[in-house]
Formats: sequence, C-alpha cells, structure tokens
Amino acid sequence: MLFSEARGRQVVSTATAETVGVVDGFVVDPSTHSVLSLELRKTHGNESSLRWSNIAAFGTDAVTVGDADKLTEPGEDVEALSGKDHRLVGKRVLSSAGDELGEVSDVDFDPSSGAITALLLGEDEVEGARLVGVGSYSVVVKAR
Repeated sequence: MLFSEARGRQVVSTATAETVGVVDGFVVDPSTHSVLSLELRKTHGNESSLRWSNIAAFGTDAVTVGDADKLTEPGEDVEALSGKDHRLVGKRVLSSAGDELGEVSDVDFDPSSGAITALLLGEDEVEGARLVGVGSYSVVVKAR
C-alpha cells in the first residue's frame, strides 16, 4: 500500500464503531525500516498519534483500533522522528556512497506489519530494507 493511498483514511474504533481520527502522515523509523506511528487528525480537530503496535488492522477502507484510548500524544521516540525534516516524500535520495538516486515520490509499505517495502523514485524504486536515515536534506540508503 502506498502512503498516498493511505493518507486521508479514517481510523475507526472497533469498540464504538465511531471514527476517532483520520490518517494525516507517517512517522518512519529508519533503523527498523518501518512505520513507527501514524500522525492523525482527530475528528474534532486535535492532532494525535497512533503507534503502529496499537493498530488492530490497516484495511483497504479504514484503519481499526480497539478504542479511542489507543490514540495518544506522541512520545519522545515518535517526536524525535516526526516533523517536516523527517518526512520521506519529496526528499532527495542519496546512497551511502554519495550518489544521488532521485527523489521520493511515494513510499510503499506492508499494511499488515508497517514494514517499508520500497521508496518510489518516479519510475525507479529502492528497497525499503536499504533505508539508513532521513534528515532535513535527504534520505540516505545503503549503496549497492
């Protein structure tokens, strides 16, 4: 599933069948090559965070959680990897050897595990397992 496809998806509580938020962004942990947390817009306007470990399912129509109490303020680990400087889409991609490979146009991830499967660079792609780091200037991936 692509980040662009998942953004805007409703987050629904299985306990109440109520929409408790909307997916607004993704916090990626480069060390694990996976989504650590979802950035959410709550339905009443407050931003919140949903750790991947608290997601019941990431389906084609909605993300489900046990209850709204799974939505929390971001912890220190999430905050350290959040914000404009840590977003992948739109960033240059450099190999660890210093070669520019392109720009991230989208990110493919496994909706069952949150694992980053690929960074899409226009018509090219880089395996998610090659992700090394994300900074304000670029995304760095292991050289081949």
